[in-house]
Amino acid sequence: MRLAIIRPASVVILFLLSASLGTAAAQPAGKVPRIGYLSQGFATDPMRARFLEAFRQGLRELGYVEGQNIAIESRWTEDKDDRLPALAADLVRSKVDVIVVTGGAATRAVQLTTRTIPIVMSTVNDPVGSGLVASLARPGGNVTGTSFMAPDLVGKQLELLKELVPKVSRVALLRNPDNPADTALLREAEAAAQALGVRLQTLEARNPPEIDSAFAAMTRERAGALLILPDAVFLSQRSQIAELAVKRRLPSIRQSSAFPEAGGLMSYGADYLDQMRRAATFVDKILKGAKPADLPVAQPTKFDLVINLRTAKAIGLTIPPSLLQRADQIID
Repeated sequence: MRLAIIRPASVVILFLLSASLGTAAAQPAGKVPRIGYLSQGFATDPMRARFLEAFRQGLRELGYVEGQNIAIESRWTEDKDDRLPALAADLVRSKVDVIVVTGGAATRAVQLTTRTIPIVMSTVNDPVGSGLVASLARPGGNVTGTSFMAPDLVGKQLELLKELVPKVSRVALLRNPDNPADTALLREAEAAAQALGVRLQTLEARNPPEIDSAFAAMTRERAGALLILPDAVFLSQRSQIAELAVKRRLPSIRQSSAFPEAGGLMSYGADYLDQMRRAATFVDKILKGAKPADLPVAQPTKFDLVINLRTAKAIGLTIPPSLLQRADQIID
């Protein structure tokens, strides 16, 4: 190796040049990644706010500090889902590095807007059946994230209702017909209902007035219990649904623990907040160079049973000890 003799005057020039080049080289590495966040509902909804905070917590656990080495730009539909395409386009125009999305409808809106920016979905029921990914193992395209595996849970939810009300013969099923994941959910529900010897009464609702109409139909048909399929509209209107179920003394179950927290009777499903924390791990991998197409969709490993005893008392229902013993959380 040849050694160069550098005179004192040259040292200053070389130092300044080196510092200049070093600064230029550090700019790409020092760029703060920008994360787009799109959610249905309102930012002021306590449950939605907990979703975003859980995602932030996941980022902090991975060493990201908002405002220092990462930035988040959030968009909310404020329960106007027709805004999803415009909000998705706004994030794409902002040239964020990754877009984190909650719910299947929002994920679809972003996917239709960009095929290049990585998308991390969360709280999505059936990403394969909805056409969001090619498979759980190899998603393909620019979408990956977490799945609720909801089709596998509907049967268990019906079993819990049957255990709660052994003599029930007719169960109302509330769904949003605009939710593409419902095809698989309905198949699972019908198979479980047949095995349990109960008849399903399928009712549809897209908004609060239609939810009122659906409950009126449940009363006319004398439904003995209620199964609510997962949907962003039903999450936003969880208090309305809980109040109507109590008014009609209907034992009810939903996937999200937000339902019993809002006054509903019972929930069984994956932990929403855990799903949001896990979304941060996908963002971290993508920012470090991984491609969404190669990151398998994560499925839940923990399922929680939550029971609201106050609601049970309000509708004159005694919860079997076997259910109480298995509950992960009891609201009293």
